[in-house]
Amino acid sequence: MRRGIAFLLCTAAATAAAAGSATGRPVACPPKLANGLRSLGSAQQLITVVAAGPSSTRGVVRLWDRVGECWVMTGGPSTAWLGGRGVSENRREGDRTTPAGVFGIGTAMYGVAPNPGVSYRYRRVRCGDWWVEDPRSPFYNQFRRTPCGSTPPFRTVGGDLSKSPTPYRHFAFIRFNTDPVVPGRGSGIFLHATTGRPTLGCVSLPLPQLVSTLRWLRPSAKPLIAIGTREMLRRY
Repeated sequence: MRRGIAFLLCTAAATAAAAGSATGRPVACPPKLANGLRSLGSAQQLITVVAAGPSSTRGVVRLWDRVGECWVMTGGPSTAWLGGRGVSENRREGDRTTPAGVFGIGTAMYGVAPNPGVSYRYRRVRCGDWWVEDPRSPFYNQFRRTPCGSTPPFRTVGGDLSKSPTPYRHFAFIRFNTDPVVPGRGSGIFLHATTGRPTLGCVSLPLPQLVSTLRWLRPSAKPLIAIGTREMLRRY
């Protein structure tokens, strides 16, 4: 039913966009959250994660496709866990907030389990795989593979990625603090599977919703993820 409704909405939006283009008039997109964002560039896919307030540890997730000049919701709503201290536009390493803003999706997806059928390059996580959290390291906020059981050449917190098979069964990297990487601003912000409680800063979904979202994402669509309260997102 949801796919049928989404198809009808997409068709209606495409018809409206085509009519607007044909007449030279500006297209009047529906007054939805996604259509109010101004910093989406040429993206054709969008994930919105909206928290009720800055201290909220839950957020509402919706998936959007660009149809003509408008955004049409094609997935959701579903509920995600956010950081234990809510969402912040000034995140710092270890503060347990989820960064607010509009971010890209990394060029590869990862997981302890086999590829669930994503369109992205998929890296199977194994012993010795880390996401570097040490602000002093030249590899800060990057994936690094080291020999299993060895001492990594950077400071670590807890075990490597393979030691967390529930959240990291499958995950995508949210490109927070990447262009450029600022030491201490924050690292390892992922879209991953829920453990049933707030995260250290990531966005986590129930596994079925996570897998369907990861399969839906296409590198060619230049997808973005917008995270924050409605008030925060009005600035993007």
